[in-house]
Amino acid sequence: MLRIGLLGAGRIAGVHATAISGNPGSTLAAVSDHFPENAKKLAAQYGSVARSTEDILSDRSIDAVLIATSTDTHSDLIEAATAVGKAVLCEKPVDLSLERARSCREAVSKTGMPVMIGFNRRFDPNFGALKAALDANEIGKAELLSITSFDPAPPPVAYIKVSGGLFRDMMIHDFDMANFIMGEPPVSIMAVGSSVVDREIGEAGDVDTAAVTMTYADGRIAVIKNSRRAVYGYDQRLELLGSEGLLQAQNMLENSVVKSTTSGVTGAKPTYFFLERYMTSYAAEWGAFVDAFAGGGTLPVTLDDGIAALAMAEAATRSVQSGQPVRVEDV
Repeated sequence: MLRIGLLGAGRIAGVHATAISGNPGSTLAAVSDHFPENAKKLAAQYGSVARSTEDILSDRSIDAVLIATSTDTHSDLIEAATAVGKAVLCEKPVDLSLERARSCREAVSKTGMPVMIGFNRRFDPNFGALKAALDANEIGKAELLSITSFDPAPPPVAYIKVSGGLFRDMMIHDFDMANFIMGEPPVSIMAVGSSVVDREIGEAGDVDTAAVTMTYADGRIAVIKNSRRAVYGYDQRLELLGSEGLLQAQNMLENSVVKSTTSGVTGAKPTYFFLERYMTSYAAEWGAFVDAFAGGGTLPVTLDDGIAALAMAEAATRSVQSGQPVRVEDV
């Protein structure tokens, strides 16, 4: 039974607490947070205790930590945890700075401790089934990938200002998904973005609507579309055209009822947001971490994967600023 320290007690930490407690191979040993009362509240919900981050890291009986704190603390906590012999699952991104993320990787490599980055969408059963069908050569060679990811409503502008921007905060999931499906990063990225949802997001220096076209060494193409606002719900779709067919992963709906009358055919909206859409994938992600760490296997998502997606986010950011395509290797 792995004893886990949870660093962070916000909304996403609550999702992870559920996954940790629900897995037969792990137990939530302690919770910490910048605001101790938040840690006490979350710990009490799961029969755990609130402790300081320093206490959790120094406790040799705690095998691993799950980092769900603010992004600007990720690299420091990854380094601190691995330095004292703890395995890590850290929420994306590794850092807001690509240079800092790379220095983190160098520090971690000296410890030999495993670090997994939380790209939970790889563990969604629908996306996983699509990837399995591609790998089984059911549609031949992949040629054109299209990823749609629209949030139902934008976050507060205060969050936007510290998020690192849409490409590092939101589209980074889609960059990793493209790498997962296509099997490698692209050669170049061309991005366009604007602020048409909320004027204040633009004034804060970010975009809320963006599209990215990525090209690969062998000529394949991937397109990612992001928006901070889709009034009908959380739009999460993936489409892959191959030489011998098409694969699609459609939205998860609030229910499966379809009404057909003389007025037309109607159905339910997509689930509202990521808590409803991806709870299954968060549990599967944690299960994969436990299985790999406890069994001495290879982690399915690595620090290298996190840095690859962050490099793509940096390339997209530079492309928007310059209006020109950017080669990923140049960042």
